[in-house]
Amino acid sequence: MSTRVDLTPMVDLGFLLITFFIFTTTLSEPKTMSLTVPSDKPTNEPTTVPKGKTLNLILGPHNTILYYMGDEQDKVATTNYASSGVRNVILQKMKEVAQHYGDAKETIILIKPLESSTYQNLVAILDEMAINGVKRYILMDADSREKSFSANNLTIHTNIVKNT
Repeated sequence: MSTRVDLTPMVDLGFLLITFFIFTTTLSEPKTMSLTVPSDKPTNEPTTVPKGKTLNLILGPHNTILYYMGDEQDKVATTNYASSGVRNVILQKMKEVAQHYGDAKETIILIKPLESSTYQNLVAILDEMAINGVKRYILMDADSREKSFSANNLTIHTNIVKNT
């Protein structure tokens, strides 16, 4: 007489083991960027920063960035999120700060997203801060003057793009 081996329980055991290992493994950990958040305590003395150390980035619609140095709001320029765009602007500002103040890490970037910018734009500019090693940056609201000239500059920029 021949013996017959029933493998049905072995198949059940195999599926149980596969199920166990699928549920107990971690696939990938989410990657986060740590942000330093200021204290909620009110202060009577605001922090003052030399104008020469600051770069203002205004995140606008259609993947455009308006920027100006210090408080020179009359010298606004436009760039984009490409590595040859905003990254060059940041690196140039860091180079200027290093020449005048001795250390490029003293550069302070004021990031001002408009309502017309996207969340992706904000993430892209925060990535640029990490790529360029900028340790001091502030997320803040654009004031009314910045909103108005950003609308004017973007209209001019859009017309130039349409005409070319």
